[in-house]
Amino acid sequence: MPRRRAVHPAQRHLRPTAERIVDKRDGQWYVRPITGATSTKTYTCPGCLQAITPATPHTVAWPVEKSLLSADPIDERRHWHTACWARKH
Repeated sequence: MPRRRAVHPAQRHLRPTAERIVDKRDGQWYVRPITGATSTKTYTCPGCLQAITPATPHTVAWPVEKSLLSADPIDERRHWHTACWARKH
């Protein structure tokens, strides 16, 4: 039986091609694209403060490192318009 490849701890929660790590000026972020078919709620984009309506493809991002006030980085997950995320520093 072949040996399984060891997974780096920072990538342990990643599913293949589901999330990737992106470097921004304010740190590293997990980023996941959301298709319109899987988007069923309305969210407010933190980049432009406009609504992301259901069935709109967009991007979900959360920091790799948690902030002091959250229990887990996933608690800081935010939904962004894809263009707003691309403009984020």
